[in-house]
Amino acid sequence: MDTAALRGLIDELTPSLTEARRTMHRHPELMYKEERTSALVQRALSDAGIEFRAGLAGGTGVVAYLPATRPDARGAIGLRADMDALPIHEATGAPYASETPGVMHACGHDGHTAMLLGAARVLARVEDRPNPVTFVFQPAEEGGAGGKRMCDEGAIDGSLLGPPVRTMFGLHGWPRLQLGVVATRPGPLLAATDNFHITIKGVGGHAAFPHFAHDPIVAGAHCVTALQTIASRAVDPLDSAVVTVGAIHAGDAENVIPGSCVLKGTARTLRAETRALVERRLREIVRHTAGAHGCEGVVEWEPGYPVTDNHPEATSTFFEVASKALGESRVRLHDAPGMGGEDFSFYAQRVPSCFFLLGLLPEGASAMPDLHQAEFDFNDDAIPTGVEAFCRLALHA
Repeated sequence: MDTAALRGLIDELTPSLTEARRTMHRHPELMYKEERTSALVQRALSDAGIEFRAGLAGGTGVVAYLPATRPDARGAIGLRADMDALPIHEATGAPYASETPGVMHACGHDGHTAMLLGAARVLARVEDRPNPVTFVFQPAEEGGAGGKRMCDEGAIDGSLLGPPVRTMFGLHGWPRLQLGVVATRPGPLLAATDNFHITIKGVGGHAAFPHFAHDPIVAGAHCVTALQTIASRAVDPLDSAVVTVGAIHAGDAENVIPGSCVLKGTARTLRAETRALVERRLREIVRHTAGAHGCEGVVEWEPGYPVTDNHPEATSTFFEVASKALGESRVRLHDAPGMGGEDFSFYAQRVPSCFFLLGLLPEGASAMPDLHQAEFDFNDDAIPTGVEAFCRLALHA
């Protein structure tokens, strides 16, 4: 299908995709509770005559499939979108703002889902499809590892629908990138994300007699400071790592030294070796720092998402296809990895994959509300670009 015809189809569908996006925005659902969103996806696929399987990854995941129209087709091209919202009270003031108190689409997953639905509907009307296409609508990207569950349940290995996926693509709306522009880079694009819970066990007592106690708050405060040396002194200056303590809980009264102090935080890294180093040094620092204050430090390390690592060949394919489709001026090499995380990384561990960023920043604007802010709203003007990028990759990768 030539460019004019494809864009004509996209333009025809854009109003209904915008309506679907705003419906999802009005009715956001937290991870593994995306029942209404999943039902919307299933209705749209059914109306388009697209085969799908539902009920995955806890019940809300959906995999859809379009066969190739050529007998010599290779493995499938996989396209993925996430569907879940965040526990944030919306402050956009939009007429379609969330009707669910304390829950909103602050990360643009409503837009991702609408664009993947658009790509499926467009491709279903394309007569010449050289590649089979697998569409993955996953729950629980926001901390629930829905992508891993989709992979484990056969979303891309050919056990549910169609042949195994040979190359996977996904996108994320990006408020710091100009509207109509796409960007990515080979290798690490987003970080591995791990969480830690530290319990400092001391001996409580009267605040007026600290010499009879072993103060876990003082030990915890020293741990917070000491943990900052992991990035500054243990990690190669040319590498990247973030160690952030985001919560401290201890005590209930002004005149009581509590028996324990709890620290909670996150670690972000871009290399497997650095990830292991950060965990090892964190455990050592907590143990010895707590011990120096007469306390015991207990670390619970919770592995999160792996590094989102773009495969060189898949990324090269993305740049080639996107440049031809959108024009070289609209396709950028992203300058550096970011320390946010993405469970698209689980797909990238299974098959060659490329994750790319889709610009949302309106023309002439210097900034817009960022992801995970209460004022954030997906820019509907980005929908045609996202749909076209998905379609071109499905047809030409």
